[in-house]
Amino acid sequence: MGKIKQAESLSDQAYHLLKSEVISGKLQPEQDLPEEKLASELGISRTPLRDALRRLEMDGLVHLRKGRSAKVASFTMEDSLQSMEIRQLLEIHNIKKTAARFSKERMDEVKANMAAQWKAVEQRDYHSFIELDREFHLMLAAPNPNIKLKEMIYQMNTGSYRAFLILSNTLHVSAVQACEEHEGIIKALEKQDISLAAAQMTTHMKNIETRILSSTSVGAPKT
Repeated sequence: MGKIKQAESLSDQAYHLLKSEVISGKLQPEQDLPEEKLASELGISRTPLRDALRRLEMDGLVHLRKGRSAKVASFTMEDSLQSMEIRQLLEIHNIKKTAARFSKERMDEVKANMAAQWKAVEQRDYHSFIELDREFHLMLAAPNPNIKLKEMIYQMNTGSYRAFLILSNTLHVSAVQACEEHEGIIKALEKQDISLAAAQMTTHMKNIETRILSSTSVGAPKT
């Protein structure tokens, strides 16, 4: 694990380094994260480290335990499937509202994001892909005037589904499939075809659920 550099916030650097370690599988699900050991390895004090751990907990990647070391989260299929059910309702409803609202400028931004997704996949930079994927879905919600709905979509794109992508070690397959599905959504948006956009989003959401269920590395739901 690399040492922290002083160029940017120590907590930001610790957050990105630890997240990268989780995504790469160097830090495994259920692995303890003792503060003293981590702080020493990163070359920082415990204060910025604790801030980084709190942010990772918000991402669903770390569990903080009172009086005990934090640990890398483990994936709960049941929770993720329940979250996906809600996410499907939100994303499909949203695309019906926004499909005809994309200006040329917004479409250019979405296409630029799409190009960056493919580049990240080609370079096996799954840390960047995760962020670009989240960004993509937030861009699709951006034209929606319903602020509450946009907030809910943001929340659903930062919870257990993201944790699933990272902790299940399926990104090398699911990232390519997700990019292909995103391309289908973009083509529908270019045509301002509301029905087609909704159909493409429905397919995307269903395929995500299928990928969750078929992930052999995740195993059975926890009780």
